[in-house]
Amino acid sequence: MKLDLLKRQWLDIVFEGRNKSYGAYDLRIKDGNTNLRAFIIGAVIFSIAVATPKIAEFISSATEDDSATIDTKITTVKMPPKEEKPKENLPPPPPPPPKVDQVKFVKPVVAKTEEVTEEPPKIEEIKDKNLGKEDIKGDPNAELRVEPPGNGPVQQEVVEEDNNIYNSAGIEVKPEFPGGIAKFYNFIKNNYQAPDEPGLKGQVFVSFVVEKDGSLTDIKVLRDIGYGTGKEAERVLRKSPKWTPAEQNGKRVRCSYQIPIKIETPEE
Repeated sequence: MKLDLLKRQWLDIVFEGRNKSYGAYDLRIKDGNTNLRAFIIGAVIFSIAVATPKIAEFISSATEDDSATIDTKITTVKMPPKEEKPKENLPPPPPPPPKVDQVKFVKPVVAKTEEVTEEPPKIEEIKDKNLGKEDIKGDPNAELRVEPPGNGPVQQEVVEEDNNIYNSAGIEVKPEFPGGIAKFYNFIKNNYQAPDEPGLKGQVFVSFVVEKDGSLTDIKVLRDIGYGTGKEAERVLRKSPKWTPAEQNGKRVRCSYQIPIKIETPEE
């Protein structure tokens, strides 16, 4: 027969005649319950350890959703007022009342008899009459006319002037010097006075705006080579004849333009 020390009958045989209230006997008797309790506690701890990341992820996503909901801005959009269409088939307005006499109203004032300059009208005089600032004779038999209803005040469309500065690279119709760009450079060549500096070579880059009337404004030197070459370029451009202005959508517009001016002086 196989010896199983975990069974109670064998434990009683082994511990016969010994104290069984504590020690090894007590441990072996309670070993099954202890193992079961340890298994249950271990399973609970393991389940909590496995579920903790999922619970944390769920709480985090719920918090983010709440934060997103709280941080959502409510923007009030003001809608344009509805245009009321003129009502059609309206009945004609009622005719004006017949003209009646108007009696000047004199405000009663407490004064001495000799100081009274104008007496207020009597009740019989103002019966069936209007009160006003002066006496006016009315004609109760006058012909009454009702003018046909008009269309009301005509709203004139306000056209805003386009003062934007367009770039010559993307304009529909580019600005142009009379006769073309070659004529413009010929104009600069004939009017530009190079500095008295032998062997000077380089380019002066300038920008300007061709206005709607063809004049040049906002002249700027982007880069020069010194010796007053930039200021001389500004002086020449201010003397330039008017250009043909640029056009966008069939209208004249302001347009920016950039050119290089080549400078070369003879060497000694």
